[in-house]
Amino acid sequence: MHSTTYQTLLSTLNVKAHDILAALHSLDHVVFLENQGKPFIAFNADQYVLIQNGNIQSYQQNTFDEYVKINSELSLNFQSAGQNNSEKFNGGYVGFVSYDYAAQQHIKNKQRQQPALFIGQFSTYLEYNQEGWLFKSSDPNAKEIFQNIQMLINQYRYKTEFSLLSPCIARWDKSAYQQAFDKVQEYIKAGDCYQINLTQEFTAQAQGSLLATADKFWQLTDAPYAGYLRVGEFELISCSPELFIEFQPQRKIITKPIKGTMPRYADPILDEQSKQTLINSKKDQAENVMIVDLLRNDLSVYAETGSVKTPKLFNIESFNQVHHMVSEVETKLKADINPFDMLMSALPGGSITGAPKIRAMQIIEELEGAPRGAYCGSLGYFNFDGTGSWNILIRSLQKYQDNVSLWAGGGITISSDCDAEYQECFDKVSAMLDLLNTWYTPE
Repeated sequence: MHSTTYQTLLSTLNVKAHDILAALHSLDHVVFLENQGKPFIAFNADQYVLIQNGNIQSYQQNTFDEYVKINSELSLNFQSAGQNNSEKFNGGYVGFVSYDYAAQQHIKNKQRQQPALFIGQFSTYLEYNQEGWLFKSSDPNAKEIFQNIQMLINQYRYKTEFSLLSPCIARWDKSAYQQAFDKVQEYIKAGDCYQINLTQEFTAQAQGSLLATADKFWQLTDAPYAGYLRVGEFELISCSPELFIEFQPQRKIITKPIKGTMPRYADPILDEQSKQTLINSKKDQAENVMIVDLLRNDLSVYAETGSVKTPKLFNIESFNQVHHMVSEVETKLKADINPFDMLMSALPGGSITGAPKIRAMQIIEELEGAPRGAYCGSLGYFNFDGTGSWNILIRSLQKYQDNVSLWAGGGITISSDCDAEYQECFDKVSAMLDLLNTWYTPE
């Protein structure tokens, strides 16, 4: 496998990730992951696979930022099992898997026109440390690549522009949400499911690059699993607080499902009351434990016997806009299992489908009325040794051509109240929606 052979600091110190991403706007693709305070930017993939409209296309780099189609699919190969020592990205595979593509493994569903999967093999990337952005590459032409990247950054004078042509608004009104909610309740009473993660789309027409909004969204949310991906006419901004799966050294695997939400308040007394309400909520605990059980089951398929544990149950984690109830499941991956196969098998994440999972996805497909696209999919990376981290793409924006969308929802159980669930959508998304709409100027 690749080993880093060349590294040097960019001459532009302390520049924001957003500015580097903007400077690299001419490149075929680029991916940024905040990665829990260990940020990196991947570009200039050795090869990548792109799935769109059911077509699987593989590309191999010919010369710097020039790609040719190849017939063989990208296979994710990892170094010998049990030798995983990485705690950050150091070259490997980076990309995203949409909810639509992941769900397609299990059900018949509609797809958005935009890319449904992008996975690239990267031996060249930028890593942020105390000194600034460090260029790292094991590509044979690493010095030439560095010179090209440094030149793009030095010559960057282009300002990313973005505007909404219409306000971003909910596709459903309250009565449409009520109808979908009532149908979920009917399915639960009929015994089809225990819980459905019902979500709704907020959509608008836009022009320009979604990247222009990224820095403000990341500042607003301060999310540990933030990120950005661009390939072709498709852009994705993650402001996600939710880890899906972390692949740790020695084949240890952790998942941290979120189920249970209450709003934050500027008033510390109201904020603490909101947090205590969540702590004491039997409904949210019941919802959370359903998903913990589902994920324990999903992980156990590839886990060493007896290794599935739940070290944390009903923890409260506080983010800029909301308090969340978060649990943790851990296990150890069997020695002969490819980590990417395990990831794909576990997607979509149980916290954003419901239980039982396949029936929940069928009901979601029937009721939501629009494909989710990247929303509720996963963005992340694998090192060549099989370690890595993949999020759940909640609190995320996606743009393809002139369509931009933002989604929000929550888990519906037999004890759910329609008004409270409808309000929870806005607790989760209103701050992001308000910010997005600052890019709309009425004529």
